[in-house]
Amino acid sequence: MIARNGIIEGIEFCPSPNFDNRPKNEEIDLIVIHAISLPPKNYDTQLIRDFFSNKLNPQRDHFLESIAGLKVSSHFLVTRHGELLQFVSMEKRAWHAGVSEFKERKNCNDFSIGVELEGCDEELFEISQYECLIELLKFLIIEYKISPNNIVGHSEIAPGRKTDPGPNFDWNLVKSAL
Repeated sequence: MIARNGIIEGIEFCPSPNFDNRPKNEEIDLIVIHAISLPPKNYDTQLIRDFFSNKLNPQRDHFLESIAGLKVSSHFLVTRHGELLQFVSMEKRAWHAGVSEFKERKNCNDFSIGVELEGCDEELFEISQYECLIELLKFLIIEYKISPNNIVGHSEIAPGRKTDPGPNFDWNLVKSAL
């Protein structure tokens, strides 16, 4: 993988308007793994693209009505088929973590890269997703000198508020591959 201006070359870039600048002199030293499906347990990648691009049609499903006004993004999405999509330059702050804290540092969006996996807490992730995720994590670890100990789930930085990537995420597989 090669990145220019925080965007990985050779993968699909779907620009999200939901980002801003990171605070000055803030080093990226955290990777947050999430899970997303819209509506829950439905794997329609286009709906995730639409959500991160503020183009979601809330009339398609009752659940979508409840999130229609949210402004959310992530740096990356790994689809159910193991395809990697990028929404925000890694040099910018994506809006993925919300109210969060890691090692007594608040506002994890300031110093993290967000990676969404198309999935949910109740279902297993696909092998192709793990393969893609591991390749991405290896790149990010080298590119940003991130400790593998600083790869966490959304649930770890927002306990009680978030549960993803959930109990079916295979942390042992990911950590052993790094």
